[in-house]
Amino acid sequence: MYSAGIVPTIEGYQMGDLIRMGLAWALIIAGILSIVFIFVGGISFILSGGQEEKIKQAVSTIRYSIIGLVVTIIAMTAVTIIGRIFNIQFILISFTDVIDTITSITSTFGE
Repeated sequence: MYSAGIVPTIEGYQMGDLIRMGLAWALIIAGILSIVFIFVGGISFILSGGQEEKIKQAVSTIRYSIIGLVVTIIAMTAVTIIGRIFNIQFILISFTDVIDTITSITSTFGE
């Protein structure tokens, strides 16, 4: 048996906590990726030099990143609604949790 790794860490959580953390991280990652692709599309648009093909590609990048973010938010909303219909409490993440997570990450890198 392994004494270190992910298995001992997971054993301390219940299934609902793991699902909640997974959904929260999925939303955070989707948001970050969306912002990155909007930024990349914007830079591509600026650097297109007026070429139609490059402008279309940049606009498509921006459009699809926004669509992906909207679909992610709709999916998270649907999961919450379905959870409430079946009386499953989904408290994904609160603003205080986000601030605490950011603070812990910055303190880790600051050491």
